Amino acid sequence: MDTTNPAMGMFLFAMGGLAGACFALPFKKVKTWAYESYWLIYAVFGLILFPWALALATVPNLADVLQNAPGKVLGRCFGFGALWGLGGLTWGLMIRYLGIGLGLAIGCGLCSATGTLIPPIVTGKAASLVATPGAQVVLAGVIGSLLGIVFVGLAGKSKESELSEEEKKKAVADFDFKKGMLVALFSGIASAGMNFGLQSGEILEKAAVAGGTDGKWQGMPVLIVVLLGGFAVNLIWCLVQNVKNKTGRDYVTGGAGIIAGNLLFAGLAGVIWACQFVCQKVGEPNMGAMKYIGFAVVMGSTILFSTLIGIFLGEWKGVGKRTRQLLALGILILLASFGTVSYGNKLQENEKAQTSAQPQPTVVETVVPAK
Repeated sequence: MDTTNPAMGMFLFAMGGLAGACFALPFKKVKTWAYESYWLIYAVFGLILFPWALALATVPNLADVLQNAPGKVLGRCFGFGALWGLGGLTWGLMIRYLGIGLGLAIGCGLCSATGTLIPPIVTGKAASLVATPGAQVVLAGVIGSLLGIVFVGLAGKSKESELSEEEKKKAVADFDFKKGMLVALFSGIASAGMNFGLQSGEILEKAAVAGGTDGKWQGMPVLIVVLLGGFAVNLIWCLVQNVKNKTGRDYVTGGAGIIAGNLLFAGLAGVIWACQFVCQKVGEPNMGAMKYIGFAVVMGSTILFSTLIGIFLGEWKGVGKRTRQLLALGILILLASFGTVSYGNKLQENEKAQTSAQPQPTVVETVVPAK
């Protein structure tokens, strides 16, 4: 029985993108603490507490799944998570230098391209990218989203040349296009490790379902292992920076009100961030063989929503006509690409229905008389 529901899958991916676009907003409420201090709180809540609580609540055989999983699979998921962690460390710096709108557009674009297209290739499933007309349309939509990202990036470059330093820093206090682009290149490519890890634990998902886990939550064991790898890197870096910069006192100074507020807002940022990949893993079972597009749709949605948020926050205020046109074109292409992906999924549904409706060949047994 076919239990896929591409429309629901696409909706969940889009909600994941919305979470990815919004997660940094609570950081604006953090007071006095150094970057490494509130980033550690974000990591504790987003990479450990929230995902593990969710996994324990939805996977009744979680302990058995993890204990019986092959060590090489756990190591691969953990390792890719650590690679993502290296990219994730600079995600916040990318936003600091480029702003939410432009920073997430560039970072997520690189992340989307490498994270979507490489896993099917390295797992020997590259043919699935173009196996049917529906798959080809979906791939065209993914490529279209990358084109939209290019135009958003060009808008950012145009913004750099148009505004004075004072105008740029009104919306983004530490705006620096060159530094931001260098950080975004590293962060975007390394962060693709997240999807590499999420696509490497299929055996954990099968074990979870075999033990009674509802299919839509089957990806939770994979997610917590990948995030554990990312947390290890974040923990080490934050503590080293606390010692180096003598900011370890942040966690106990500033008064009860500031400490409580910072814990709340930094922790909230972590929970919102984690929701983007929870949505991806919950949405994947609805997509069947096309689950690999989830990462691209989440990243593309993040870019779309973050660009709109950036406009709302005034990050594009005062730019000229050319910049506005490039930005508008990028957003329109992103919207069109999502529509293309949805249409491709619909084609695949029809292809699957036609295949199942075709009469199966009748096998005629020939009886040979006994001699």
